[in-house]
Amino acid sequence: MKYKTIYESFLGKILLESDGKKITVIALEGQTYFKDKDNDEIIEKDDLEIFQKTKSWLDRYFRKEKVDSKEIPLTFHGTPFQNLVWQELLEIPYGKVVTYKDIALKVAKKMQRKTMSSQAVGGAIGKNPIAIIIPCHRVVGTNHSLTGYNGGVLKKQKLLVLESVDIASYSIPK
Repeated sequence: MKYKTIYESFLGKILLESDGKKITVIALEGQTYFKDKDNDEIIEKDDLEIFQKTKSWLDRYFRKEKVDSKEIPLTFHGTPFQNLVWQELLEIPYGKVVTYKDIALKVAKKMQRKTMSSQAVGGAIGKNPIAIIIPCHRVVGTNHSLTGYNGGVLKKQKLLVLESVDIASYSIPK
């Protein structure tokens, strides 16, 4: 059984989905995974315990409290490579940014490879189904570009500013 609820934020609506025990999707309006539509297979259940816990986490996050992504039980539904990349994203500290290349180097090491394509990593990051908690917004281009955010670069910028990241030296792609 799948469940969903909507969380209202300054970024707009945020869709939460769960299998009843763990979060499976967190999507900002405009993201690929955002499905604010009727679906007979997904039951709207606002009072589900995991949703209450996640909404509380999001409340604290949006109040600029340093929250830990490990507080929320998550389940990933991706390829083994995507899951490895998403797991690496969970290690990025609140208020810090890393590059796609940084993630590629860490993933290559875990896969016992000499190199890994930053583009392959970017592709996996772009399919991240759990926004904010799996902080793909903290990944930037090596050229200081705020590129590659499924929810839109302006939302990425707002999330980084919320986390007190100085984005003055970062460019927004045209």
